[in-house]
Amino acid sequence: MKTGKYVISVLILPIFLFVVIAHLIGDYTMANEKEMVIQITAKKFEYSPKEIKIKKDVPVTLEFTSLDRLHGFNCPGLGIRSDIVPGKTNRLYFTPTKAGTYPFHCDNFCGGGHEGMTGTITVEE
Repeated sequence: MKTGKYVISVLILPIFLFVVIAHLIGDYTMANEKEMVIQITAKKFEYSPKEIKIKKDVPVTLEFTSLDRLHGFNCPGLGIRSDIVPGKTNRLYFTPTKAGTYPFHCDNFCGGGHEGMTGTITVEE
């Protein structure tokens, strides 16, 4: 009788582990499918796009490229900041937790017109 229980345990354990691992992989895949990736280009005095819409509680990756020189990206309301280095793709990862509209700006002086290098991130429910 003990042999029968042992055989059942040996058969059930791998099936249980398979189900648990499949569930974890499925959750990981679903989480990655929900992530938003937004590409932002910076050049003297402007961002493109300058208006960004994202969803609350959805992970976001901002991918920055500079077309000309060192720029900055600063969005104090969301607590995020990055340098934007020419010739590199700079990535900034975050998950917004509150809805609203948040201004951002360049915080590395880039010449006359620098103060107009702004935009907004709108976090929707």
